[in-house]
Amino acid sequence: MEWVWFLVGVLVGGVAGFFITRYFFEKQIKENPPVNEKMIRAMFLQMGRKPSEKQIRQVMNSMNQHK
Repeated sequence: MEWVWFLVGVLVGGVAGFFITRYFFEKQIKENPPVNEKMIRAMFLQMGRKPSEKQIRQVMNSMNQHK
């Protein structure tokens, strides 16, 4: 009969762990969104440069290769 309680504990722990992990993952994505083209354009403008579409695509491609 003890093994039943062990299985219930493992099951409840697994389900709770899933939801806790999902909550923290969504919170992290909300606070630190992935880099997109708009952000790259803003970084170029902060450096005092007007980026072309080719430059933005090159930066996006290089970032995607290193993930």
